[in-house]
Amino acid sequence: MELVKRVEEALYQVIDPELGINIVDLGLVYDIHVSQNNDVHVKMTLTTPGCPLHDSIVGGAETMIYGIDEVNDVKVDLVWHPAWSPDKMSAHAKQMLM
Repeated sequence: MELVKRVEEALYQVIDPELGINIVDLGLVYDIHVSQNNDVHVKMTLTTPGCPLHDSIVGGAETMIYGIDEVNDVKVDLVWHPAWSPDKMSAHAKQMLM
């Protein structure tokens, strides 16, 4: 399986503790890039810039990615543009919040 897909699947295991939904379905993961030597670079956001769970969510993402054997190095960048909004959530995440 392509490493990008395996990274994405690993990120489904990172749960936002406040909402109880994974960061992929929440629409927080904007981009996953894997270099030729299997370094992983993830661009993601949080629901708000002042999110008190910043370290928990970013640390969880890094831990899950490092858990993939082929991965050499991981860099998770938080970006604020485009800003997150509920329309970025998957249909599954929206159903869970209803």
